[in-house]
Amino acid sequence: MYTKAKILHLTVEEYLQLELESVVHHEYIAGQVYATVANSENNKIITGNILTRLRGHLLGKSCRVFSSDMKVKIEALDVFYHPDICVTCDPSDREKLFKINPCLIVEIISPETERIHRNEKLMNYQQIKSLQEYVLISESEKKIDIYRKYNHQTWFLEQFFTTDIMKLSSVGLEMAIAEIYEDIEF
Repeated sequence: MYTKAKILHLTVEEYLQLELESVVHHEYIAGQVYATVANSENNKIITGNILTRLRGHLLGKSCRVFSSDMKVKIEALDVFYHPDICVTCDPSDREKLFKINPCLIVEIISPETERIHRNEKLMNYQQIKSLQEYVLISESEKKIDIYRKYNHQTWFLEQFFTTDIMKLSSVGLEMAIAEIYEDIEF
């Protein structure tokens, strides 16, 4: 989540230095820097549920899982975001401050951030050639949308609800919606 209140205009180098020194995350869009908003309790629980399953599932494999502390850089657009979860399986994606070749990005959305995630971030994330799935998980109802890349170019939407099993094809993981929303009170 983030606020659209512009705070600074920085170079990429200045932005990366700011991120190293700040306790607050910022997102960078072509020189404009925006502070992110603290995540809700539901966001943190859902993120933890998914991170736990992903880390266990990918243990011993070449993929690496990151929380929102890791940035994703969209090189073609001069953008850095802090997705709630990202996975990279590219062995050359070794930059310490950000990743450029994620195969999976997961965002936990609230009513306040939904428009940004479904519009701006969806369009921008789709510019990442390695990205196979962009997952939007509602924190206010049991609903998950997965945008999947088909045939290396076309994106389609698949929706999951209360009793469904969600499959993350990019990493070969299936999770019941109940597992994702475990310990969540609406």
